[in-house]
Amino acid sequence: MTSSYNRQDKTAPLLVLASGSPRRSEILGEAGIPFEVIVSGVDELTRPGERPEDLALRLASEKCLDVATRLPADPPRPVLGADTIVVSVDNEVLGKPNNEAHAARLLAKIVGTTHRVMTGVAVAWTDGRSLRTPDSDPSGTLTCLGTSLVTMRSATSEELVEYVAVGESLDKAGGYALQGEGARFILGVEGSRTNVIGLPIDETRELLEQAGLQAASLGQ
Repeated sequence: MTSSYNRQDKTAPLLVLASGSPRRSEILGEAGIPFEVIVSGVDELTRPGERPEDLALRLASEKCLDVATRLPADPPRPVLGADTIVVSVDNEVLGKPNNEAHAARLLAKIVGTTHRVMTGVAVAWTDGRSLRTPDSDPSGTLTCLGTSLVTMRSATSEELVEYVAVGESLDKAGGYALQGEGARFILGVEGSRTNVIGLPIDETRELLEQAGLQAASLGQ
């Protein structure tokens, strides 16, 4: 996305999105927030015994810091990282499927239930300025966690295979897209819909304000 900022204007920070997710780019763009995409190289690996909420926040912070530490400190720029996970009723973290058969198996675990979708969001500055607050991550990033409840209707294995064949499952946690054909299974969403898609925009805007961005930088 093309930013309206002038890179030479050191008084106007340019937000960097540390994610190649087109959904996150769409959400920020629709919110009127100028940004540039620089994709993080962090692997999305779960640690043994790690709680789902800790996983989402850790990965968001790691992605954020991975990009922030690779960019010049001057001019200082804020970097936004995010990670979205799907958590089944059995508290199992459902990541992105490896193939269509895996996607159908993941979906079979959540259809007919109400599951959680969590997005960890983190912000850091390229100049390494301290963002330590009561809400900050031990790494020094400023973080927040969006949580939504998604209720799905029951579905047959044939329906799941038919949906997966549409082709939108493979890069989605849990194997479905709320904003796409996956809506056929959704009975209701409690909480932020943009969180389910990949970025809780209200919480993200508030986090960016806490990190020091001015309202004019946030499309307000």
